[in-house]
Amino acid sequence: MRVAFYNEEVHNLLWHYEAVVPPLRAVDSSALLASSYCLCIINIDFPLFRVKSWADAFGGELYSIVTKYSGSLLLQKKYKDVEPTLKIKEVDGLELVKKFSEQMESMLRRKVEAVERLVEAAEDADLNHEYNSSLEFDYYNSLLINEKDENDNYVELGDEFILEPNEHFNNLLVNTTYSDIQLPTNVYNKDPDILNGVYMSEALNPIFVDNFERDPTLTWQYFGSSTGFFRLYPGIKWLPDENGVISFDCRNRGWYIQAATSPKDIVIIVDVSGSMKGLRMTIAKHTIVTILDTLGENDFVNIIAYNDYVHFIEPCFKGILVQADRDNREHFKQLVDELQAKGVGTVNKALTESFKILREFRDAGQGGLCNQAIMLITDGAVEDYEAVFEKYNWPDRKVRVFTYLIGREVTFAPNVKWIACNNKGYYTQISTLADVQENVMEYLHVLSRPMVINHDHDIIWTEAYMDSALFASQAQSLLLMTTVAMPVFSKKNETRSHGILLGVVGSDVPLRELLKLAPRYKLGVHGYAFLNTNNGYILSHPDLRPLYKEGKKLKPKPNYNSVDLSEVEWEDQDEIVSIRNWSLTLSFFLSFQKRVLFLTNDYFFTDISGTPFSLGVVLSRGHGEYILLGNTSVEEGLHDLLQPDLSLANEWIYCITDIDPDHRKLSQLEAVIRFLTGEEPDLECDEELVQEVLFDAVVTAPMEAYWTTLALNMSLETEAGVEMAFLGTRAGLMRSALYVGSEKLSNRKFLTRKDKESIFTMDHFPLWYRRAAEHPPGSFIYSIVSEDDAGNLSLNTRGEKKKGVAVPGPRLQTAARSGSHRCAISDVASLSSPQVLNCFLIDNNGFILISKRPAEVREHKRRRGGPISQGRCPCYSSLTLPVLAPAAAHKHKKHDTLQPCDTEYPVFVYEPAIKETNGLIECGDCQKMFVAQQIASSNLLLLVTDAAWPCLCAPSFFPARVLNHPAHNASVKCDRMRSQKLRRRPDTCHAFHPEVRQVGEHRAGAALSSTPGTSAVHTRPLFLHASCLLCACPEMQPGGSPRGFLAGGHHASDTWAGLEVL
Repeated sequence: MRVAFYNEEVHNLLWHYEAVVPPLRAVDSSALLASSYCLCIINIDFPLFRVKSWADAFGGELYSIVTKYSGSLLLQKKYKDVEPTLKIKEVDGLELVKKFSEQMESMLRRKVEAVERLVEAAEDADLNHEYNSSLEFDYYNSLLINEKDENDNYVELGDEFILEPNEHFNNLLVNTTYSDIQLPTNVYNKDPDILNGVYMSEALNPIFVDNFERDPTLTWQYFGSSTGFFRLYPGIKWLPDENGVISFDCRNRGWYIQAATSPKDIVIIVDVSGSMKGLRMTIAKHTIVTILDTLGENDFVNIIAYNDYVHFIEPCFKGILVQADRDNREHFKQLVDELQAKGVGTVNKALTESFKILREFRDAGQGGLCNQAIMLITDGAVEDYEAVFEKYNWPDRKVRVFTYLIGREVTFAPNVKWIACNNKGYYTQISTLADVQENVMEYLHVLSRPMVINHDHDIIWTEAYMDSALFASQAQSLLLMTTVAMPVFSKKNETRSHGILLGVVGSDVPLRELLKLAPRYKLGVHGYAFLNTNNGYILSHPDLRPLYKEGKKLKPKPNYNSVDLSEVEWEDQDEIVSIRNWSLTLSFFLSFQKRVLFLTNDYFFTDISGTPFSLGVVLSRGHGEYILLGNTSVEEGLHDLLQPDLSLANEWIYCITDIDPDHRKLSQLEAVIRFLTGEEPDLECDEELVQEVLFDAVVTAPMEAYWTTLALNMSLETEAGVEMAFLGTRAGLMRSALYVGSEKLSNRKFLTRKDKESIFTMDHFPLWYRRAAEHPPGSFIYSIVSEDDAGNLSLNTRGEKKKGVAVPGPRLQTAARSGSHRCAISDVASLSSPQVLNCFLIDNNGFILISKRPAEVREHKRRRGGPISQGRCPCYSSLTLPVLAPAAAHKHKKHDTLQPCDTEYPVFVYEPAIKETNGLIECGDCQKMFVAQQIASSNLLLLVTDAAWPCLCAPSFFPARVLNHPAHNASVKCDRMRSQKLRRRPDTCHAFHPEVRQVGEHRAGAALSSTPGTSAVHTRPLFLHASCLLCACPEMQPGGSPRGFLAGGHHASDTWAGLEVL
């Protein structure tokens, strides 16, 4: 528990002890100073019993002070009095995780039903809409709404749009009665395809509103069109970036791509021969990065560069595919940026290597096991490559080949087209950077067509991603969102076989909404729930910290959503006991990288039906195994709930207040009181938790009068420094009383939302509560907090079966603020200079609480270290834990992106079985003697050392140390990225469809069927893009866009650079 302690009596004790330290043996200091080395004299004549007497006296006085001001003995008595009426219930972890899973499944199912209603409405609207190339239609453009010109008139597409702050949407200005339209800067807002799509999708507005009325926990709902516009509900004002550009394109988002396509294995082949220098290489790099942005956790990828020889741009990935998670994608992007053009390009070997990798993964049952494709990026292909396709891909053509011709030169266009057309791919030419986005997206339409023709509305759930609006308002692990999405198809009979994807609808689900269904009080002091994706990555975990601080700004870590469970928990044994649930002894950081706690946890997990997610519940041995059930009347408990010193954990869900708008302004305490008094009969509350609160309120009620009496009778002269008394219970109830005016508090953030670690949150119990829970009943826990040298003190009282009940404690000002305290002889005539002993008061993790030099306390707090000296005391055991810490990592030489690295933090834990000890501290060429004595009923030790008077052996600290051994780090990083995690693949796959082939066979000619430059004709027909029925494929010219066709607005006069074989 985090409470500072200090009292004038403590101060006097330390000064009193100064007079009874025996003298040091006299030493000729000049002789030592003249020697070639420095050796501190260690023969100091103070026996262990003397240090023990100081510790006992000090501890006795301290215990008397804190028991008096905390009221701990009174609280223990009150719980003892009601003990006969208590019931202790054993927790069944497996039953608990199944119950939570069913509740989460029900909640997520409601989100799916909302999306399904949107899909049905969108498809019906398209069915009834006739494309009109001359349509004129005004709509709410999210960039232009409420904008006026110089004549004070609303600009075109910018009519008045009422926006009001809404707490449910993080107090953003929104319009909950209407949606509006967002478009990227590079999409013309009056394009006929855009106007027709926006007009058609107006039918979604009443469905948005109806969904929100049915399920008030819904957040953002939206429709992303294949033409590029994005309809968002509730409507908001969209702001451009600092350059005046809106770069958001819904078609690039993970939810859109995953809903539009099935899992895919991709090998990207890029030409890095000399002819690719300059702008061509820049365009090629941008094309690769854009392709990478279309991949997600269910996809696998590798990149091969070729010129005179073939090389994998990441040698660690040679011969394999790696999961396209955020970590690996960002790593590839950095390597792509370093590519240089030189030599002569020969594509055959690169194609051969690619086909081998894809076949090996397919045969081994690895990768996505669905779509497989090769992306060829080149400025031309001249050699005879037909033999490669005959050997590795024909006649089944299991691997599609997509070709991207870079530059304006069209000499090699027939060759590059031929490769795509004969391998069920798509050909396009990219001559400028502005062409990249639209042309890359075309491959997604090819892969989506089998699913569209079959009208399979697969439901997809995305991996966790960041909601930037919550950066400053929520705990880190609660910033994350997931999206449920479904594709929208054209149901028109005349285009059904063409497989036209209209777009994707989706809705966001904040992960905090899921965690509300796993209430903290049912999990115990150290228990928690976590969510994993089907790929084994954490969706939500209380120790997942997706942000880091750069200056004053919070930024997402590069790999925040591709973190494995093993990277946030440190286990002390390697074997998992069983498959369905298991037990592990784990090391937990209670305060990040400072204090460690050893726990034995039981893990229980199950899947959440209808989703790719798994739920885990962790219960700690002892506290997590039992729940204490008390009984009291509503009348008695309600009276005590009304006391002014009482508060409830406002992040916990005692009553559901976020559904009815009239309830959203209620605090949890106000909601509970209204529920109990019958003022709000429609409030839905957790009756078991409310009953626990009533019981705790009654038992702890006498504390208010006790603390108030102490405050009134307190002597300012003799008892200065005691600031506050407080307690907390497992039900999230807190009481507190001030012994000083609020303006005199040394840490005003304590027990407020500004200090999350000191209060009950959705993520965890307060830090002081968790620390106290693992110490013997009746003992006090002391520590220094982070502001103004204030510290906390806490006491844990327990009932039967190690069930934690309540944790009370006073907060006092720390002695370190008062200047110098010495255990020393100040009047020894035989010494030529003052001889002193150094006294330290340290806690069970080696942190200094009191020193004669206050700067040591401040310095020790500032560093992420452990012990006060590098000497190894036998009363401490050292533990060095590896931590994945991107915020403390090195930066790539050409990028500002932080890279994960392994960091060591020395952590020290006191062995409570050792009551006293002594020994030597090595300090360079010096040796210092120390004596350590445990202080009873606390987590403190009195450490006495000789002051190294001829040689300065200043205490040294352990800062965080980054491992930088190149071979070690490279190996660890390679192993991590190459590792193929156990994963649950998506349930569906849509790689090919027979009707697509029939479209090609109907009109496929032999114009492109032979290898360029030869007269050979293949007997297998070509399967051309459906739009080839409307244009002459061999005569396709560079330029233009297939977007009109894909949106349902195709024209026979369109000519464009795309060619596709299905």
